[in-house]
Amino acid sequence: MRRAHTVEQVRRAEGELVGRLPEGALMQRAAHGLATAVADLLGASYGARVLLLVGGGDNGGDALYAGAVLARRGTSVQAVLLSERTHEAGLDALRRAGGRVVAPDGARRPDVVVDGIVGIGGRPGLRPEVAQVLAGLAGVPVVAVDVPSGVDVDTGRLAGAHVRADVTVTFGTHKVAHLVDPAAEAAGVVHLVDLGLDLPEPVIEALQAEDVAALLPRPGPFDHKYTRGVVGVRAGSAAYPGAAVLCTSAAVSGLAGMVRYLGSAADAVRARHPEVVVSEGRVQAWVVGSGGDADAEQALADALADGVPAVVDADALAHLAPHPDASRGLVLTPHAGELARMLDVEREEVESDQLGWARRAAAAYDEVVLLKGRHTLVAHPDGRVRATTSGVPWLAVAGAGDVLAGLVGSLLAAGLEPYDAASVGSWLHGAAAALAADGGPLQASGVADAIPATVRRLLG
Repeated sequence: MRRAHTVEQVRRAEGELVGRLPEGALMQRAAHGLATAVADLLGASYGARVLLLVGGGDNGGDALYAGAVLARRGTSVQAVLLSERTHEAGLDALRRAGGRVVAPDGARRPDVVVDGIVGIGGRPGLRPEVAQVLAGLAGVPVVAVDVPSGVDVDTGRLAGAHVRADVTVTFGTHKVAHLVDPAAEAAGVVHLVDLGLDLPEPVIEALQAEDVAALLPRPGPFDHKYTRGVVGVRAGSAAYPGAAVLCTSAAVSGLAGMVRYLGSAADAVRARHPEVVVSEGRVQAWVVGSGGDADAEQALADALADGVPAVVDADALAHLAPHPDASRGLVLTPHAGELARMLDVEREEVESDQLGWARRAAAAYDEVVLLKGRHTLVAHPDGRVRATTSGVPWLAVAGAGDVLAGLVGSLLAAGLEPYDAASVGSWLHGAAAALAADGGPLQASGVADAIPATVRRLLG
């Protein structure tokens, strides 16, 4: 599992470790990890050109020491000092290894830029003169030290100019900005260098394949369709019958024992999935709202009246009132626009502070909120958050949300708690999309069809 911590948590852990190590040992560990990542990106470091953009904090020191390591391997290393304060020991190490300090307009165009401008304690945004230096290096691959300079580390927000990295080398643990968009998108590929920190509970988690496999419900030798869980689907409408088909396609993928469908798209559902039961009956969880149109309000009322867990999606979200005093075991699955309407704010506000608004919504409704996006966030009312990083850009297609709702509903019916069902379902959804896309475009129905194969790979 990837775990992300706040700046305060990291600094406290680093302070405790520094007291047990020789002076400078922690920075040397970080610098060697950074140098290795830069060399990997270069492919052949001998004769390559690296430019260090050096600020006044420890990140600047990491960059300088890493530059010294690269220079000793035959790399041409230049450094631009962007602060009146410089890590003197790191600068001395770079010079002794053959590296040079140059003015911004005197640097040769490098093969790789190392962003050591602002560390995890820096404020969001960059000074105009620093942004100008970066603009002059447009098109050169960037390796960021710990986080891309200019992002808000503890929230994932962006405020003004910032670095866009191809690779970010972080130390000790992931930070919130590595997992939460929009900052996470600016971090590129994140490489973690273990420093042996003794860290507290993380503020954000990101499930990995082994975590999902451990949480996934599996049938026992004496299970039958009812003990494995029955998921009910109230989705689709005269205008959007395909939503019902896509939702039941995911629900019927085999993670629950049986699927019931109630709605106006029964003929379309039966034609695609003869195993779906179209009749009233007991269920362990409902999925409601996907493509619901004018039918969504009544479908939601009927589903909630059953008193079982439910996934509330799409059109049904508009008819759900906040209920902050008693959770009903729901998973709410809005995209940014829907969440904005639920909280009466602008969509742009949600997109710029996804972590903050997902947490606010979970608290306001006292339910698990799954905020769909490039890195989907699953927020629990108690403040816990998981980020999903398994998806691919091709997943941005019509109907993908209907598939996700059906998948999460099947996991609820199979017995997972709402927070786990949403987290596991979101991860499987992204992984199935990656499998179905195979590097190219996909359709939502292909994502649903790929769920069984994704689970087989996971458990194999």
